[in-house]
Amino acid sequence: MHLVSNPVLPGFHPDPSMVRVGDTYYLANSTFEWYPGVEIHRSKDLANWEPLPSPLAERRLLDMAGNSASCGIWAPCLSYDKGLFYLIYTNVQSWASGPWKDTPNFLITAPSIEEGPWSDPVFLNASGFDPSLFHDDDGRKWLVNMEWDYRNYSRGKDLPDQFTGILLQEYSPVEKRLTGETRKIFTGTALKLTEGPHLYKRNGWYYLLTAEGGTQYEHAATVARSRAIEGPYEVHPANPLITSYNWPDHPLQKAGHASWCETPSGRTYLAFLCGRPLPGTRNCVLGRETGIAELEWRDNWPYLKYAPGTRQTDEELWGASVPNYPPLAFEPPVLPASPPEPYSKAKRYVFDGGSLDPDFKTLRVPADPARYSLTARPGFLRLRGGQSPVSLFQQTLLARRQQDFSFSAETYLEFAPESFQELAGLCWRYDENNQYLLAVSHDEQKGRVLSVQAMIGGEYSRTEGTDANTGSGGIWLGLTVRERTGRFRYSLDGKTWVVLRPALDAAVLSDEYFHEGFTGAFTGIFCVDTARRAACADFGYFAYTPEDGKPANRITGKEKFYEQ
Repeated sequence: MHLVSNPVLPGFHPDPSMVRVGDTYYLANSTFEWYPGVEIHRSKDLANWEPLPSPLAERRLLDMAGNSASCGIWAPCLSYDKGLFYLIYTNVQSWASGPWKDTPNFLITAPSIEEGPWSDPVFLNASGFDPSLFHDDDGRKWLVNMEWDYRNYSRGKDLPDQFTGILLQEYSPVEKRLTGETRKIFTGTALKLTEGPHLYKRNGWYYLLTAEGGTQYEHAATVARSRAIEGPYEVHPANPLITSYNWPDHPLQKAGHASWCETPSGRTYLAFLCGRPLPGTRNCVLGRETGIAELEWRDNWPYLKYAPGTRQTDEELWGASVPNYPPLAFEPPVLPASPPEPYSKAKRYVFDGGSLDPDFKTLRVPADPARYSLTARPGFLRLRGGQSPVSLFQQTLLARRQQDFSFSAETYLEFAPESFQELAGLCWRYDENNQYLLAVSHDEQKGRVLSVQAMIGGEYSRTEGTDANTGSGGIWLGLTVRERTGRFRYSLDGKTWVVLRPALDAAVLSDEYFHEGFTGAFTGIFCVDTARRAACADFGYFAYTPEDGKPANRITGKEKFYEQ
């Protein structure tokens, strides 16, 4: 038997929406304020996943300028019907700012997920977030989304009171708008925080799959069913379908927010959200990730299916008796042509092509060639200074996910700043209020200098990296992270490295540190010019290397029986 380890997409791949077209599976994940907002992967076997161009990689389709951290794209839904791909998404423009959320929901379509062309966005509603489109077998289409009720807000009052249920309304593809009555079809269970709805139909039953319990350690996926799409819906007798709640030792925490699809042979697979805490903490620095589990059907209800020989008793594994835990591995529907390659692996990015590697993300808006140039200096990426590291509009920053608890990042920089307002270098960040910078800048007495700068919980600090200037030539910058601790370093010859103080705490780069976000840690390069927006920094390469080449998506230790 060939087993595939979870997560299949490690490192900040939340809110998975999965659909099959023919013999190909597609996964859509949200990227919040990181452009391009939605990422798509495809697979033939659910084991090997290939990234595809994002549907929203044009400012015509998505502009997140000014959105706060962890706003932007929440929980997209990808579906297919009669030759068209449908993508539904929310561009959240405000949240955690009192009673209100601004959550406009949009729909775009395309005949090809790889080539498009994607239509102009159709505005649907803004009554809540996490919209999803269901294509019924009678040809009608239905939108579901959670409802947000601002009236239930007051200081000190529990947030769940504002999650007031799942709304249903018909969508007319001819008129390109919602029509008819809006109905509330489900108010959730005692787990509360009901969101992330998806509708399915099987054997004459409508199934409503929702996320509940919040996005932290109480997270879960709930299933309810009805003979009529409007309800009433009865809840699964063994609900929730999947959760890690009350299992602090399980390697996959936060299990919930899911979607499912069937294989050509009729097997059912669930894509679900999960997170892995940094060893010794409850902080998921890698963000929320995507795992897969097979489902089996009993009495027209779905249940998690554990691959033969992999499930031990709850007491044997964890000393607990909690149902429906996320499987550490699953049996794929078809034998992969080759064993799954490590998703996270050493990669050296060079800048001698015509486009940036899709691993790289920008903040809120696409990479403008005027600020991200591969042609101004052949063989280098030239970054033109943007706004400050706390700007919500025009930062010049290029970064990729952290996918491993232990890794190193490295770059080569040529930069001649003329003012303290000009700085460029290497970053390790969660959001504007929680980030570390290794910055090359200018001092009026010392000349070009190097400093370690930080914003932690919105509090700024700065530590000089050198007592004298760093000269005027090229400089190598590096970051070495070993689980909980990171250290910046630099070199003037690419061979001899100087490790800098202070030690950097990885745990702050997580949702849990201030409980005010939904993303994960990134590392990358940046250039700032708060005076003229004119200073340019040239980067020769960027490298990301997991420790010993070991990927983060392979679990060892007492779970060794799950390895391939």
